[in-house]
Amino acid sequence: MSDSPADNEPIPLARPELGEREEELALEVLRSGRLSLGPMGERFERALAGWLGVEDAVAVSSGTAALHLGVRALGWGEGDEVLTSPLSFVASANCLLYEGAAPVFCDVDPVTLNLDPAATEAAHGERTRGLLPVHIFGFPAAMPELEALAARHGLGILEDACEAIGAVDSEGRAVGARGNLATFAFYANKQMTTGEGGMIVPSGPEAAARLRSERNQGRAADMGWLDHGGLGFNYRLSDLAAALGVAQVERLDSLLERRAAVASLYEQRLAAIEGVEAPIAARGSERRSWFVYVVRLGDDVDRDATIARLGERGIASKAYLPCIHLFPHLRERGYREGQFPVAEAASAHSLALPFFPAMSEAEVDRVCQELAAALGQAPITG
Repeated sequence: MSDSPADNEPIPLARPELGEREEELALEVLRSGRLSLGPMGERFERALAGWLGVEDAVAVSSGTAALHLGVRALGWGEGDEVLTSPLSFVASANCLLYEGAAPVFCDVDPVTLNLDPAATEAAHGERTRGLLPVHIFGFPAAMPELEALAARHGLGILEDACEAIGAVDSEGRAVGARGNLATFAFYANKQMTTGEGGMIVPSGPEAAARLRSERNQGRAADMGWLDHGGLGFNYRLSDLAAALGVAQVERLDSLLERRAAVASLYEQRLAAIEGVEAPIAARGSERRSWFVYVVRLGDDVDRDATIARLGERGIASKAYLPCIHLFPHLRERGYREGQFPVAEAASAHSLALPFFPAMSEAEVDRVCQELAAALGQAPITG
């Protein structure tokens, strides 16, 4: 972690960590003249697949693109319903809407904030064709239970692991390595970044070939430059972005360890602040991969006023996340307040604090002191 910053220097919500290795590999791409569909993209795919312990991985332009291609690979479309979480980034619902499938939301577990298997089972209906569990905030979803549900009903599974690279599930398995289609994302605030970018773990060689074709306008590997075998998209990841990815995978273990160290500092300091609930790091064999640091404020706390007060003191913070079933385009489908009380309560009281691997102990201290002050509490001592 870095040295102490000036007391009045703003602390951002997130900050990517890029260094000489990223510059070196980006320059290698620039000098090669192969900015897209070059060897760096394949190198990134091999590196991440090796790190995850899976056979293959397909690089795409974003986590949203990965989700969309996953929906198509599973054949979900018009008239199909897919059970998913209302507490997520909107892409996990939009990817279904792109293909005419309907997201059917289910409430979440109050501790993990992931899909509640019992609520998911209760929401199953005649038109249900799949499950789209989200490993929210980097905590692993209850995959063994959800896979058993899918097996009972003959459902496909698409895992949204866009916030969870490095997480470990209840069976001690890496998130994204269970054999389901699984997606990852590399936006600038993620555990590792390519600026914009994503990856999808295919369920087998046939799925991988389809994914690679559809990301490249429907062109198969053995086709000519302007030949297209079917519908596709411009979901390619540039070799420049892939260069960042290769460098980030090389030190991903270190990045994850440092994020965990910052989270541990937060947990220690926040224990002294009344009415602030810290997120769990682990439960049994489950291990969180720290994406963001989201606390839960007491029901009597004015979150907007807290955000404003922190902002005045140079501390970035954010309400995180809104429930997506309450967005206008999903309200049009009949969703309303009160349908998913656990998710809605978590959404109403959650607050993301500054969080990135280079965050110093002094910065964590300052954030927590300012949070205590914003809540009208005495300075933290000790």
